[in-house]
Amino acid sequence: MSKIKDVANAVELGKVKLIEGIVQEALADGDDPNTILNEGMIDAMGIVGAKFQANEIFVPEMLVAAKTMKKGVEILKPFLAAGTGAKHGKYIIGTVAGDLHDIGKNLVALLIESAGFEVIDLGVDVPAEKFVEAVRENPDCKVVGASALLTTTMDSLRHTVQAMIDAGCKDQVKIMVGGAPITQAFADEIGADAYTPDAATAATKALELVRG
Repeated sequence: MSKIKDVANAVELGKVKLIEGIVQEALADGDDPNTILNEGMIDAMGIVGAKFQANEIFVPEMLVAAKTMKKGVEILKPFLAAGTGAKHGKYIIGTVAGDLHDIGKNLVALLIESAGFEVIDLGVDVPAEKFVEAVRENPDCKVVGASALLTTTMDSLRHTVQAMIDAGCKDQVKIMVGGAPITQAFADEIGADAYTPDAATAATKALELVRG
């Protein structure tokens, strides 16, 4: 009997300690690894994101669900064909120069990875030039996410986006921005392709951008 629903329930409910055993049971029972990933885990994270947006759950619950999925994916990796573990390509993420906050950035990275991207995390206090360099080093990357949590680093976010525009990066990638002081109007003003107000919508928007 398929264990896909059990995998999905474990991810949705954040059963971190149980997920490895449940995924192993699913594999032992003959469930396809890609089906476990797509229908068991990614779909479950979609439900988690929808609940977060509806204020039915909050950041801690969403974070533990993402960690549960990440742990389950580690069990699946040896069974997935090359490249299928990140079926939407690469996503470069970082917090801009002068900003050392990483909780929100890390949560977005987890959810982006859960949505099927290979995440390249540049960390915090990232110079604009490093974003440009990372895009050039990863020609298969389609989306970049840059965040600023402080009003004092909004100009740094503006500089980062402009540096990528000047370097021609927008011929390759879509640029997403976010962070507490950031608004849609500011994103439009600095030339970003997308703005999202929270981690859950960031994952959804990234999928929209790569699907065109």
